[in-house]
Amino acid sequence: MTNPEVTQKALSMLRSPANFHWEVVIFLAFVLYVYSNELEKKNYKAVVAGLALYMVHWFVEILNAVIQHVWGHALWTAPAGTDFLILVGVGIEISMMFSVAGLITSKLLPPDKNLKILGIPNRWVFIVGNAAFVSFLEIFLVRTPVFAWVYDWWGSLTVFITVYIPFFAAAFLLHDAQPSTQKKWLISMVSINLLMGIVFGPVLKWI
Repeated sequence: MTNPEVTQKALSMLRSPANFHWEVVIFLAFVLYVYSNELEKKNYKAVVAGLALYMVHWFVEILNAVIQHVWGHALWTAPAGTDFLILVGVGIEISMMFSVAGLITSKLLPPDKNLKILGIPNRWVFIVGNAAFVSFLEIFLVRTPVFAWVYDWWGSLTVFITVYIPFFAAAFLLHDAQPSTQKKWLISMVSINLLMGIVFGPVLKWI
C-alpha cells in the first residue's frame, strides 16, 4: 500500500519559492563556516568525509525522485515544513544538514583506523552506529507532518541498509583513502550526480 496524500502534498510545493524564509541564509552561512574552518586547519580528511556523504545523499535523492516518476510514488517524501523543497524527498534544510554530517561525525573517528572495538574494525562500528542512530531519528520524523515513508514496506530497516550505511561508509572509508583515490571518487560521484540531475531534470523533466 502507498500513501498518495503525502505524494500530492510534496509535488504541490516542489521547488516553489512560496515558503521561503530567511533562516535558509543562516543555515548556508553555518555550512560555509564549517567547511572554511576545516580548510583553514588543512583538515582535508574531514572535508572529504563531508563531501563523500553529501554526494551519496544527492545520488539517493535523485534516485528517489526518479522512482517517484516511474512508480508514481517516491520511497519517501517531505510533504510539509520546509522552506524550499528541492526534490520530492528532500528539503533544503535536510540537504544542508547532510552537507556537514559526514564532516562532523568523522571527528569522532579514532585516529588509528586499524583499532578494533570488540574485535570489529572501528570504522565499521562507527558506520553502523551512525547509520542506526539516523535511522532511529527517522522513526520520530515520520510521526510528524514533515516527513513520510510512502510505502508500507519501506521503513527504518530498509533505510538503514540501503541509505544510511552507504552514507557513512562513503564518508568514513574515503576519509582514510589515499588522496588520489579521494579525488577520483569525488570527481566520479559529482559527475554522476550532475549527469543524472541534467538528464532526469531539464532534459526529461522527470524530477
